[in-house]
Amino acid sequence: MSEKITSEELNNHLWGAADILRGLIDPADYKNHIFGFLFLKRISDVFEEEAQKIYDREIKKGAAADKARKVAYDDPDEHQFFVPVRARWSELRKKSQNLGEVINKACEAFEEANPQLEGVLADIDFNSNKLGDAKNRDIVLLKLINHFSEKELKNSALAEPDILGKAYEYLIEKFADNAGKKGGDFFSPRMVVRLITEILKPAEGMRIADPTSGSGGMLIECAHYIERHKGNPKNISLYGQEKNLGTWAICKMNMLLHGIPDATIEKGDTIREPKLVKGGELMLFDRVIANPPFSLKEWGVETADSDGFGRFRYGIPPKTKGDLAFVQHMLSTINDNGMVGVVMPHGVLFRGAAEGKIRQGILKDDLFEAVIGLAPNLFYGTTIPASILIFNRNKPKERKGKVLFINAAGQYEAGKRQNKLRDQDIQKITGVFEGYKDTDRFSRVVDLKEIEENDWNLNISRYVDITEPEVKIDVVEALKKLRDMEKERAEAEKRMNGYLKELGY
Repeated sequence: MSEKITSEELNNHLWGAADILRGLIDPADYKNHIFGFLFLKRISDVFEEEAQKIYDREIKKGAAADKARKVAYDDPDEHQFFVPVRARWSELRKKSQNLGEVINKACEAFEEANPQLEGVLADIDFNSNKLGDAKNRDIVLLKLINHFSEKELKNSALAEPDILGKAYEYLIEKFADNAGKKGGDFFSPRMVVRLITEILKPAEGMRIADPTSGSGGMLIECAHYIERHKGNPKNISLYGQEKNLGTWAICKMNMLLHGIPDATIEKGDTIREPKLVKGGELMLFDRVIANPPFSLKEWGVETADSDGFGRFRYGIPPKTKGDLAFVQHMLSTINDNGMVGVVMPHGVLFRGAAEGKIRQGILKDDLFEAVIGLAPNLFYGTTIPASILIFNRNKPKERKGKVLFINAAGQYEAGKRQNKLRDQDIQKITGVFEGYKDTDRFSRVVDLKEIEENDWNLNISRYVDITEPEVKIDVVEALKKLRDMEKERAEAEKRMNGYLKELGY
């Protein structure tokens, strides 16, 4: 029996597939082709594995071999996802010409057989000229087919249950890193997401949403949090909406590869056309978690005045800055015990005019629970420091009328391209949040009255001293050290002159 594939082996194998396309097309484009191949191979391998079990079951029940095979391979009701013949990996391996068209048709056949996955693969064009002319396309695609054929991705071949989901996250992060600024469009750094989930504490039975879901990492981390705390991650309801169709497809695949097929991920613009709606009303959630695009210019101001859901009760944000449009949408979608954790640029904390009035209204309704300032260069989309805003419709009695400010700008590990939050950083921040306490030069609990006196400005530096502490100097000791240094310099100069004299200079 062959050894099961480990997480590291699978990661290296998948990134090796990216090597085949690297340099040929932009990483922002070729990621979709790699994700598509991974998804097709995984779904096909699991189908074959299921089919074999069904075949063995039918034979054991006394069925003839041809009948058992028909039930196992031709009956869609026997499978969670049915893979038609032309979409099966064994069939793709038989082809060597017009592969782009062959794979596109395989994807179409798969989606036709599984309407719940419509659109997951449709946005990927394997017959694109970006992969070269017809001859070069066949060469590249054949290399990819042969590469993915090297490893079996059925469940029995994997060393741990969620290895495919972890590998998919690994790929998403690697592609985001390679794509640079473009990477921020679909990926939020895992440790930042983990920090927010540690604060929100999602639990079994909850309904959780991400209105700008990207590749789905925030929703999946909520499931991971429950699993880490010995809960059943399948006992939550996950919802998301994503505007970019390619990113929506990545999100759907991410959910499936993590074994979360029941997540509801809608396509569309959350502000202009919210899709998480029931009976003509916005759905309400226990937790909403998001990293919306920073200061989006074309956010949908033209639809805000006539919004049928009453989302902009605190005011309409500036037409070129959509940050507080997303915040107000999220506040409109939490229930009476709901919480929001959202990444925002620092500008929303202090900008005036319409944003100042919106901020004032939210503060007066006592929805702000915490403002957390993060280190710079943590995100792919921007080098500027961001903040995390925590809102709570049911703040504990002792927190009412107060806001906790945390200056976590110094909590990070420096990297060549991106800084990173560490476990100890997350522990420190969450510990202070849970304690809701003042910490020297790090955090402070502030009454709303003081915030009002500051004209509803939430700039962290107004409430937490973020200046470098002065270093006290002992003048007598410093002068002594200076004299000692001067003495040492004179002695060294004397010795050097002696050496030079001996050499005849």
